[in-house]
Amino acid sequence: MTTVLDAKPFPFHFAIGSAALVIIDMQRDFVEPGGFGASLGNDVTRLQAIVPTVQAVLAAWRAAGGFVVHTREGHAPDLHDCPPAKRLRGAPSLRIGDVGPMGRVLVVGEPGHAIVTALAPIDGELVIDKPGKGAFYATGLQNALQARGIKQLVLMGVTTEVCVQTTMREANDRGYDCLLVEDGTESYFPEFKAATLAMITAQGAIVGWTASAAALMAALRT
Repeated sequence: MTTVLDAKPFPFHFAIGSAALVIIDMQRDFVEPGGFGASLGNDVTRLQAIVPTVQAVLAAWRAAGGFVVHTREGHAPDLHDCPPAKRLRGAPSLRIGDVGPMGRVLVVGEPGHAIVTALAPIDGELVIDKPGKGAFYATGLQNALQARGIKQLVLMGVTTEVCVQTTMREANDRGYDCLLVEDGTESYFPEFKAATLAMITAQGAIVGWTASAAALMAALRT
């Protein structure tokens, strides 16, 4: 059964059985004080503010029987998968691999690498650990989606202009129709989020669609 969602730039048609909800990098290192995001000088409360919305959409998607994917950005303890071009960029107070208040920053298995408790995965949901910004780079996501017959992705998470947009563009190149939940994503910079939403929907949904969480949950109820 196809569901029609009120979206921009025009309605988005999806079938819950062939769609996946992809929640990008809602990790302590990005969302909570003391993590990597805060070490860059960012106000993490902007990202914390979307957690209830993401939680509500996640609950609605689960209730509808939809497939869920969670991603976590992080690196191996020896940092062999973190090139200098990434680790040495900028001037954070903590670099990837350094020890911070939540353990080693963006290292798999450390406390800061974990997804925030309110959005923790449950049995049957796929967790993708990714070393890059996009969820398809150096991961098994493509094979996992193909094995389940997934053709459409609904995305939420952080940050809008970096890991979320990169994943959407990767997905678009691989033939997936993508929708971004507008109030289920956030950036440390409001102007970056606004620009990303505009770029995604420009030229007739050149990258994908956007819609509010309320519109998506209403569509799921029908």
